[in-house]
Amino acid sequence: QVQLVESGGGLVQAGGSVRLSCEASGRTFNSHNMGWFRQAPGKEREFVAGIRWSDGATYYTDSVKGRFTISRDNDKNTVYLQMNTLEPEDTANYYCAAGGIHYGISRPSLWPLWGQGTQVTVSS
Repeated sequence: QVQLVESGGGLVQAGGSVRLSCEASGRTFNSHNMGWFRQAPGKEREFVAGIRWSDGATYYTDSVKGRFTISRDNDKNTVYLQMNTLEPEDTANYYCAAGGIHYGISRPSLWPLWGQGTQVTVSS
């Protein structure tokens, strides 16, 4: 079983950058697709980015393309989300997810493993 712990959130000004980390425990990390989701108050959890376990292929939701980058370091059992040119609309609790049947699957229910989340607040 893989357990996920996110870190790196905080308060940042619009236009700034933040890097989130998600450290996974468990020997099967390297065989899991990984993803990042976010949930703002009063809104549904939405897919942000995913990365395929086998070759590092990536997929992004349209609103973050060109601004966010997902990556993984299998030696460190860690997946990252580099977020640049942040906007107030990016304010949300960001969750790491593992085990999606496809790295581009946007439905949260199809990702079986979740971290506790880390808050990112972007001020205008």
